[in-house]
Order: sequence, then C-alpha cells, then structure tokens
Amino acid sequence: MMSLHNKVALVTGASSGIGRSTAKLFAQQGAKVVAAARTTAALEQLVDEIEREGGQACALAGDVTQDSYASALVSLALDKFGRLDVAFNNAGTLGPMLSVDELSLAQWEQTLRTNLTAAFSAARYQLPAMAKTGGSIIFTASFVGYTVGMPGMTAYAASKAGLIGLSKALAIEGAANNIRVNALLPGGTDTPMAKSFGDTPEVIEFVQNLHLLKRMASPDEIAQSALYLASNASSFTTGTAMLVDGGLSIHKAQGNS
Repeated sequence: MMSLHNKVALVTGASSGIGRSTAKLFAQQGAKVVAAARTTAALEQLVDEIEREGGQACALAGDVTQDSYASALVSLALDKFGRLDVAFNNAGTLGPMLSVDELSLAQWEQTLRTNLTAAFSAARYQLPAMAKTGGSIIFTASFVGYTVGMPGMTAYAASKAGLIGLSKALAIEGAANNIRVNALLPGGTDTPMAKSFGDTPEVIEFVQNLHLLKRMASPDEIAQSALYLASNASSFTTGTAMLVDGGLSIHKAQGNS
C-alpha cells in the first residue's frame, strides 16, 4: 500500500532536510522523481544518489516564487516521465524572526510569497496535470499558526496556516478527478531551517522539551508521513491537516518536563 511503483513524484525543497529525505524515500518506493530546489549542485548529487541506488530521477533548479518555474517543473515531469501522480510542495522559508512592529512589509510579503503564493502557483499546474489519472498533492505546513503561536513568527505562521486553508479548498476542487490534497504539519525537525531558528544547546533543549516525546524528528521520519499521504495507503484521506509533531500540540508545558 505504501508503494509508489510506476508513479511520478515531484518534490520541491529537495536539496536538503525533509525534501531530500522524501525524494530519496519516494524513489526507493518505486517513484520516478522530479527534484526541485535552488541549488543545481545539490540537486545533481541527489539525482546521482537515487540513480546509483537503482532509481530514476531528474532535476531542475529554480525559484519557487516564480510562476514560470512551477509550470516548468510540471512540464518536465510530463515530458520526461509522461505523467504526474504526486506533488510534495515542501519548499519554504522561516523568514525573519522579528516582532510585528519590526517586520517590514517587504519581509512579510517575501515570506508569504515563498510559503503560500508559491504553493498556489504550483497547484495551478499540478491539478490539471493530474486531472485524467488522479493523484496526491501535499503541502508542508506547520504546527506554528495552527495549534501553537510563537513570537517573532507572524509571517511564517500566517503563511503556513494559509497552506492549510488552501489544501482544504483544493481538496474540494480536486475530488471530482480523484486528486487528494492534504497538508503535512511536522513538529520540530532536525533540518538546516530548524538550525536557523537556533542551534545552541539551550535552544535545542527548549525545542526538544516542547514535544511530548522530548526530542525532535529526523527528516526521515517526516518523509515516512509524506509517503503515507502520497501512496494508496491514504486513499480515503483528503482535505486534512495531518500533525506529525511528536505530541507537541497536546503538550502545553512550554518547555518544562
């Protein structure tokens, strides 16, 4: 049920963290992978690793905030592999960690453009590409702005909460064509983005203690949940905000044991 044999999967933010782990896992489960990120060298390395492990992959570097890039990625999937079955829209940014009175309008707009508007652009091309065959579209949202508020993260929270609303609306639009749309909400995950939040022992301990399981997730653990949403194992799951947060959302001890 978790197999992606003969499926074609597009993964954005594939050069590191959750996106990289997911691209590799999708390939291991039989998908032909279209990898997207900003850095050509990192994408080439990922494609090489997938191919050395017996998988199939191609890549295109670009900026997800550009509508033309969203179109080009879908065209690449169709031209190279003939179809598109899965789209994991995972690329995103934390944005500046500033209080709302310090955050400029330009910084606010850039964060929303990267996290939310880029997802809208992606869906504009992904939904029609899946219309005949059905498929699964997944957005990486967050517990931030959904179950938990955090200071200095207004733009991030708003953009990630917006992805949940977007996924629900698109689930309704896609249902007639058997296209499922879901939001994946990871907890704290050991990624380069998480390290930009803070990588001192004190910050790491604080973040770990927010979780009921008293640790952060590995990217591979979040990738397993993305695989579930991508595969037929979740064939009756659409329009959901799927928390994969180690119990953070039900643990209100604010970092205390």
